[in-house]
Amino acid sequence: MMGFGLIFTILLVIAFIYLLNERGQGNLFSTSPKGKSALDIAKERYARGELSKDEFEQIRSDLNR
Repeated sequence: MMGFGLIFTILLVIAFIYLLNERGQGNLFSTSPKGKSALDIAKERYARGELSKDEFEQIRSDLNR
């Protein structure tokens, strides 16, 4: 009977982590957002004017190596 409490607690913690991850509170197990490559992010930053053309071209060149 005591083992049930431990198993329940572990399942509760796993469910909590899963829900946090799914709600978009931050990706707990990955360093990059899902579905976006480094080039996609650079394109978005260039479109917003955060990168100059030279900076964008350098990033694109580095990523294509």
